[in-house]
Amino acid sequence: MYYNEKIWIGDADGEKVCIHPKMANRHGLIAGATGTGKTVTLKVLAESFSDAGVPVFLADVKGDLSGMCRPGMDTENMQERIRQFGLADCGFGYQSYPAVFWDIYGKTGIPLRTTISEMGPLLLARLMDLNDTQTDILTIVFRIADEQQLLLIDTKDLKAMLQHVSEHNKEYAEEYGNIARQSIGAILRGVTALEAQGGEKFFGEPGLNIADWFMNGMDGKGAINILDCRELMQNSTMYATFLLWMLSELFETLPEVGDMDKPRMVFFFDEAHLLFKDISKALRAKIEQVVKLIRSKGVGIYFITQSPKDIPDEVLGQLGNKIQHALRAYTPSDEKAVKAAAASFRPNPDFNTKDVLTALGTGEALVSVLDEDGIPSIVKRCRILPPQSMMEAVDDDIRKQEAVRNNLYLKYQTMEDRDSAYEFFQRLKQQNARDAEAAAKAAEEAKKAKEAEKQAAKQAAAEAKEKERAAAAEARRLEKEEAERAKKAAREQEKKEKAVKSGMKSVANTAAGTIGREIGNSIGKSVGGNFGKKLGGNLGASLGRSILGTFLKM
Repeated sequence: MYYNEKIWIGDADGEKVCIHPKMANRHGLIAGATGTGKTVTLKVLAESFSDAGVPVFLADVKGDLSGMCRPGMDTENMQERIRQFGLADCGFGYQSYPAVFWDIYGKTGIPLRTTISEMGPLLLARLMDLNDTQTDILTIVFRIADEQQLLLIDTKDLKAMLQHVSEHNKEYAEEYGNIARQSIGAILRGVTALEAQGGEKFFGEPGLNIADWFMNGMDGKGAINILDCRELMQNSTMYATFLLWMLSELFETLPEVGDMDKPRMVFFFDEAHLLFKDISKALRAKIEQVVKLIRSKGVGIYFITQSPKDIPDEVLGQLGNKIQHALRAYTPSDEKAVKAAAASFRPNPDFNTKDVLTALGTGEALVSVLDEDGIPSIVKRCRILPPQSMMEAVDDDIRKQEAVRNNLYLKYQTMEDRDSAYEFFQRLKQQNARDAEAAAKAAEEAKKAKEAEKQAAKQAAAEAKEKERAAAAEARRLEKEEAERAKKAAREQEKKEKAVKSGMKSVANTAAGTIGREIGNSIGKSVGGNFGKKLGGNLGASLGRSILGTFLKM
């Protein structure tokens, strides 16, 4: 409860135990075993900061913080507590608070997103459980993206960037060292697993603008930003990593302001032990840096966990305001933890801190806060005040209704997909495909031209050969015709010669017959008169032709 400009936590034998607002940025711890009242204490602090006009962030792990959007309910138990604390005279009243419901998965609240670039390689490596070598390579991939001015917004951007680096690993190896494709493959598998866990929903734009947490209600109360972590807690690493990212965003975004009269914001980190579970040295150093330095930016961090031993000593030493609910000592290890927790308080001479620590009832706590000079007060046994808002959780429909009514819902409702690394590489692939297609087409055309040239040469050779064959055929034809003409001329000559010879023979026969007849006539007439003449003429003609034929044959 915010009373007399102080954060009133509880009552210690009639004494009001309060946190001075100007010391609230010195961080704090709310610890205790399950069921000892840590959630009620958390609500009381959150309500008080809101009444003081300080925005608050709460990680709602169990869902029981959602009732802050509704006023508390009057019961006999509440009436008794109001009477015991004298709250009626201090302005206590049931009231609702300006709760802003957020949900990474966008189911029961305003979608809360970030980008791959804003998350950074170190936190992403933790999300994907990468080893040191893979983390170094992921860091190189981010650096290459920065140098090439490529935006890494969502998981498909990161996958496209990883594939690009894998394909050109030899080129980048000259500047960054060996980039094994096996390691790139392992990171890609991690990204795929991250997508299966909801990465496609919480990596994107519009990403969270931290300034939207620094809002006040119409009545001047600080907004109570409640992140529904019920589903997120199913992956404890993701839960811790996202809350650490939020702290880092606050640290990197806010300017230095030094000491203020009250914090600019208070961040409550429930199940804080998960933040330090299985983390690398680099990440642990980052957490320690944030816790040490963020108070100068006006932000107070309050860790909620079961035992102080869950918080590393380097961080625990930075927590000035401590509220320790009961611890149970069932084992030697528990006994040691109780002893250590008791030793962390400034002793109170009125009681033994260690003994009281195990005997505290529900709603009681040992409290030590910083005074106005920053000095821890002696530990006091306190009864924690009741909250003014509803103790119970509201159902998811009410969460959703409250989220939709908030103006920020319109801002973050729809995921945007602007031009980034994925789109760049898609265009590059398309351009490469077009270039390859053009090159293939040019090669095909060159091949066709070469083939056409080859065919033309072949055709020309064939035509030349054909002409040669035609010329040879023509020569043979002409030679044949010439031979035929010569042969024909020879036959004609022979025919002529035969004709001449035949004519000569006919003439010779006639002449020989005539001569023979004349001779026969002459001889026959001398021998036998006219009969002898006729007979001698015929014999003479026959004999003349016979002699001429024998001569011609020779």
